Amino acid sequence: MYYASGNYEAFARPRRPEGVEAKSAYIIGTGLAALTAACYLVRDGQMSGDRVHVFEKDPIPGGACDGYEYPGLGYVMRGGREMDNHFEVMWDLFRSIPSIETDGISVLDEYYWLNKKDPNYSLMRATINRGQDAHTDGKFGLSDKGALEIMHLFFTPDEKLYDKRITDFFDKEVLDSNFWLYWRTMFAFENWHSALEMKLYLKRFIHHVGGLPDFKALRFTRYNQYESMILPMIRYLESFGVQFHYNTKVVNVEFDIHPGRKQAKRLELLSDGRTEFIDLTENDLVFITNGGCVENSSLGSQNEPASFYAEIKPGGGWDMWRKIAAQDPAFGHPDKFCSDPEQSNWMSATVTTLDDRIVPYIRNICRRDPFSGGVVTGGIVTVRDSNWLMSWTFNRQPQFRSQPENQLVGWIYGLFSDKPGNFVKKKMRDCTGKEICMEWLYHMGVPEGEIENMAGSSANTIPCMMPYITAFFMPRAAGDRPDVVPKGAVNFAFLGQFAETARDTIFTTEYSMRTGMEAVYTLLNIDRGVPEVWGSTYDIRDLLNAAVQLRDGKSLLEMDLGFKQKLALKEALKKIKGTDIEKLLREYNVI
Repeated sequence: MYYASGNYEAFARPRRPEGVEAKSAYIIGTGLAALTAACYLVRDGQMSGDRVHVFEKDPIPGGACDGYEYPGLGYVMRGGREMDNHFEVMWDLFRSIPSIETDGISVLDEYYWLNKKDPNYSLMRATINRGQDAHTDGKFGLSDKGALEIMHLFFTPDEKLYDKRITDFFDKEVLDSNFWLYWRTMFAFENWHSALEMKLYLKRFIHHVGGLPDFKALRFTRYNQYESMILPMIRYLESFGVQFHYNTKVVNVEFDIHPGRKQAKRLELLSDGRTEFIDLTENDLVFITNGGCVENSSLGSQNEPASFYAEIKPGGGWDMWRKIAAQDPAFGHPDKFCSDPEQSNWMSATVTTLDDRIVPYIRNICRRDPFSGGVVTGGIVTVRDSNWLMSWTFNRQPQFRSQPENQLVGWIYGLFSDKPGNFVKKKMRDCTGKEICMEWLYHMGVPEGEIENMAGSSANTIPCMMPYITAFFMPRAAGDRPDVVPKGAVNFAFLGQFAETARDTIFTTEYSMRTGMEAVYTLLNIDRGVPEVWGSTYDIRDLLNAAVQLRDGKSLLEMDLGFKQKLALKEALKKIKGTDIEKLLREYNVI
């Protein structure tokens, strides 16, 4: 497997890999990484679909990319996905996945034209004082000291960030700024999370720093992530005859391990209460989704809270990874991520409006007609003075194909599930759906006397507790996640958010899909380049632009410098006068 850039290899079709007709594949999970692996097996690996077996412990596919209408409960989306124009693997694959809405076009086609016609941006990024504009006004609000703290982290070598927390590098100069409000709520970072992941995010998305305040950098699907992304992939795979095995847990993968050589030798399955085994040869390729950010998640209802299940369940993704990791140090250290759910949890809730009473409050904040079919909030609206650090969003409506035209479906989340609310004096994790809706309506500016009735009769709200939703952000070091294909592996690979690949960032659709592509290309030795991670962190234009944007447009000359620094700057400017360097610095307002 090798990386490539540009369109020379992007549009090429690889030859059929040697010996693929004798190989089979066993894929654990049906999340985005697993489905991507399956798609590349049949598209570029040209493996016969009936030789590809996908095991899913639940009755439905999708992993964290869900979106269902549960009978008797209502619409549920545990989370949402924000996409970037430089998700190179994602678009490489989705150009081949047919749309299930419009004949003759791909998922990429429909996504591209949707976001061209209806570009995303927010008209109110944050509120305060019960629905009033918090007037972040597109500003980061960073002091020179805060900007230098961010720059220091950006240039710190990865090795010096192992097992370090964000608070080891940032103080109140950053943590009390608009920058941190935007960042932590958009990406779900907590102050105690990994400084390494924070740095990787800065480097990966440096080209989008200027789009953070109003989300103009983001793109969204037409419907929820399940109907817009997962279902087209399932239909594509079924058209090749790929075999899906639902309600089937892979309890363990057993390995033969010798110096310089590791082979998966047997799968242990649990299906319909029966234990089964599949013996594996070198020609049986195994793709392992280890861990899981939505493992142990639970749903409540309008009148019941969601339970907090912290204990690792036997037969789940964490339990399986523990069994695998016990066999070889190269298989990672799962307990680095799943041992403290108090530091990796947050809650979400899906709210469905049932009449028109709540709609004016949504319209007042998003400043758009939520029934227009276009962008509504344009990303999350963060409640700056919320004890839960609540954010909420309504994407294009309808969010579900089955959704009645007079209803809206939106999403609420809170980073601090252990704090009492401002209006509902209970921890978010102890609240029913109705109570979470009441807290939301309070922050929307609904008169207090109307809140309870409106939450009870004008909305249906389903809470979701996710104890491990940001487990991948826990401080870590090299080796805590296994490589996609560990050194010496002959017939297996790891997939998803807890597998290690270079330069990309977790908690993105691209990261999951990249691990799937890299796994297939490595194990089948496919002779075509995997698109490298977009190189904006090496583009001097993006670096200069981001440096100025972070300082709200202020040039280098406006920094509070000491006498010696000012003198050195003056001398440097003399040396570049009349050169292309001076032109470049002026173009990006650095000077």
